[in-house]
Amino acid sequence: MEVGKMKRGDMLKQKNPQAQMVWNLMQLLVGTLIVALSFNLFLVPNGIASGGVSGISILVQELTGLMPALTQWAINIPLFIGGLALLGRKFGAKTLLGTLILPLFVLLTANVPSPTDNPILAAIYGGIGVGLGLGLVFRGGGSTGGLDLAAQILHRLTGLPYSLAIVLFDGCVIIAAGFIFSPEVSLYALIGLFVTSKTIDFVQNGLQLSKVAFIISEKTEEVAQAILHDLDRGLTRLDGHGGYTGAGRTVLMVVVGQNEVPKLKQLVRAIDSGAFVIISNTAEVLGQGFKLET
Repeated sequence: MEVGKMKRGDMLKQKNPQAQMVWNLMQLLVGTLIVALSFNLFLVPNGIASGGVSGISILVQELTGLMPALTQWAINIPLFIGGLALLGRKFGAKTLLGTLILPLFVLLTANVPSPTDNPILAAIYGGIGVGLGLGLVFRGGGSTGGLDLAAQILHRLTGLPYSLAIVLFDGCVIIAAGFIFSPEVSLYALIGLFVTSKTIDFVQNGLQLSKVAFIISEKTEEVAQAILHDLDRGLTRLDGHGGYTGAGRTVLMVVVGQNEVPKLKQLVRAIDSGAFVIISNTAEVLGQGFKLET
């Protein structure tokens, strides 16, 4: 199905599989390093346990003095083995690598001095750093294991929805932080968790939102030609039927950049002022003329 036509000057880059593997590995390593640095620069010094195994390791350090990296290894490795036994080998080498490398980087960067003792700044910048690092890891097709694996195991054993299991685990860590540190610290942890999730979304999808438009017109062919030649975008013709009359209609679907929306509306209006146009946001578009899957 043709959704977007390549704009003039765009080139479809064919990547070498070996080069792509190296690039994914680099993203995983750089991502885990950024997570570790953010963890030690912002979260640990300010006691911000914003969920996950990293949050548990902060709580354990506060209670016992045990280094966070050791706690992370002690939790992550059994979780990986359990996941391997219950869920099969779908995790792969990248998940194992992330599970082992992240605590190592946490250990190696443990003595990096923190730039702030302000918990709000620490929650925000720590959340950004962790989200940025995890986003790179996910883009490289990897994982850092942790409570994500625990949630998958719980989902498999109990049927509990995966997203709810994640919320329950992270919620327990944050609530525990409220008892071990203070209720105020747990509120900072919620800020950090929110910022992390939004940063991961940004790394995965980027800032630019594309738009998808559905156009129903009496002059379908003229509108289609204008989009193809004047707007220089591809389109897809969908078969539709009127809900009241049952009459067959052709629906044009076209994906455009945000800056192309005014021109699209002008083109349609100039050809058929009575056309029915629906324009909505779409978070990510893969394909020629947009983002190429790596």
